[in-house]
Amino acid sequence: MQAGIWVWTGFTALILALLALDLGVFNRKVHAISIKEATIWSIVWIIVALLFNVVLYFWAGREAALQFLAGYIIERSLSFDNIFVFVLIFSYFAIPSRYQHRVLFWGILGALVLRAVMIVAGISLINAFHWTIYVFGAFLLYSGYKIALQKGNETMDIEGNPIARLVQKFLPFSPKLAGHRFLTRVDGKLMFTPLLLVLIIVETSDVVFAVDSIPAIFGVTRDPFLVYSSNVFAILGLRAFYFLLAGVIDHFRYLKIGLGFILAFVGLKMLTTGFVDIRTDLSLGVILLVLAISIAASLMIPERKGGPSGSSA
Repeated sequence: MQAGIWVWTGFTALILALLALDLGVFNRKVHAISIKEATIWSIVWIIVALLFNVVLYFWAGREAALQFLAGYIIERSLSFDNIFVFVLIFSYFAIPSRYQHRVLFWGILGALVLRAVMIVAGISLINAFHWTIYVFGAFLLYSGYKIALQKGNETMDIEGNPIARLVQKFLPFSPKLAGHRFLTRVDGKLMFTPLLLVLIIVETSDVVFAVDSIPAIFGVTRDPFLVYSSNVFAILGLRAFYFLLAGVIDHFRYLKIGLGFILAFVGLKMLTTGFVDIRTDLSLGVILLVLAISIAASLMIPERKGGPSGSSA
């Protein structure tokens, strides 16, 4: 499909309006997000994404709508990994729940910009050098294998985050939080608060996850508008998704195996481009089936000591 400048302008205006309503109206007051509120907002963001998908269906056709939906589901599925890491980051810095929404809001704003840059760069690279799609496919196979075998959050090193260490080296940080503010004064000196450091770490972790998720969507569609819009709607619902699942995310212990399988499946699809034509509706069916099995297995199979692999802690 061809999305002209007016489509991009209208879509950008829609997203800015939704963000303004979110922070400026519904979440204007700093408060802890309850499970009920998180549930309502999670449903709202899903409905908004599905309504957009309906508009796509009547405007651009069935294939475009299926590609958007597949990309959206892939991104929402991989956002489970984001939630694991967000829980770890907020726990490590002891950030009260009433301030977490503000960090995630600004983190998502930054993610929208960074992902736009990565999507443009990735699609330009594939268009200029078609063989790079096979590189992406091989990378997704490796990522799928790595995620499926990953235990807990062993790959997340908060203290060793190079960006965070660099920022702390050159910017003055106060030792304590100052409410929901990113800037404060200590003895008359302007300083950044630890909340800004948390925001920076959240942003850098999202870039790491985008390295997996964006190539995965390239396996479904390489239309810039579909890739970006599916990313945007998945990211917009991430905050509510976090507050809904933060307390129970550890119970979905087989989900990482499922996510690894999905990445490997998309990687294989990219590697067989030009040889095997896997329809979008079939890809979508595989993704939904794997997610359903992973979640059902997590809920129905009793947890063994040491987790699904049976290894002891």
